[in-house]
Amino acid sequence: MIIVMKSGAGKKEKDEVLKRIRELGYNPHVIHGTTRDVIGAIGDERGKLALQEIESMKGVESVVPILQPYKLASKEVMKDSSLVKISDTVTIGGSKIIIMAGPCSVESEKQIIESAEAVKSAGGDILRGGAFKPRTSPYSFQGLEEGGLKLLAKARDLTGLPIVTEVINPETAELVAGYADILQIGARNSQNFALLKKVGQLKKPVLLKRGMAMTIQELLMSAEYILAEGNQSVILCERGIRTFETATRNTLDLSAIPVLRSKTHLPIVIDPSHATGNHHYVSPMSLAAVAAGADGLIIEVHPDPEHASSDGPQSLKPAKFALLMEKMRRVAEAVDRTI
Repeated sequence: MIIVMKSGAGKKEKDEVLKRIRELGYNPHVIHGTTRDVIGAIGDERGKLALQEIESMKGVESVVPILQPYKLASKEVMKDSSLVKISDTVTIGGSKIIIMAGPCSVESEKQIIESAEAVKSAGGDILRGGAFKPRTSPYSFQGLEEGGLKLLAKARDLTGLPIVTEVINPETAELVAGYADILQIGARNSQNFALLKKVGQLKKPVLLKRGMAMTIQELLMSAEYILAEGNQSVILCERGIRTFETATRNTLDLSAIPVLRSKTHLPIVIDPSHATGNHHYVSPMSLAAVAAGADGLIIEVHPDPEHASSDGPQSLKPAKFALLMEKMRRVAEAVDRTI
């Protein structure tokens, strides 16, 4: 159920509602809107009739049942799109399309600094780079771990770009959160519920990637695990799903953008690099994602992809990334957005 507060309802009235929700055995989650707040009451639905009495409390406009299984992620909770603030200058979910770019893995100080400077120069907003890398093969490069996080932080200090990096287990989540501006949950961990709960408790923005065999509803249910822990700063990421096609690494489901837009208030990011697995296809899919209404893109950029430790074939060189940025700006303008 959601409790819609009246416009102008004061703190005292809201606190009384929160107190009553807890007395009824539910967990309240406040979602701040532009003109009014709504409060999600999450718990055993068998007792939801008791929540109807809250409608008579001072400051309450209405009590509305949420029909979707994903309660807090549902558009029923918030009609307008959520804005996820990353820094004083970067917010995901508004009219500006946010571009995250950088190498798959942090390999050295020289490599990550060069990458960050290239992303900054081209007009990118956020630096991506992996310090902890879950790989299909146990013999593949697994990342520099905390050393990589320190290099990412140095690149941020030099360029001013916020950083997004992957967290792969609950045990290292707090360590990564100490360095990162956005915690990335990769496709392989998108249903690691212990990890989802942990990042939900850390209150850092989370970029949640769709699993390679996940339905859209399953993606939203994973987002719900994070939201239910009190973290409202969740960004969804479509990164391609596994189909019968072998011409690309995965199949980029661009239809996920309008489908998700109709179902959730959470921002939507597209990852054309992991979806296609080939740098030749990254640019056209990026342009298509902008046209389809994505709130952001996460693109792999590497100064020397031929010698990259991971995902070199899908990484753009800095010059090609800069050219893509110019093209995306023109497409964004055509759909009333900016980059």
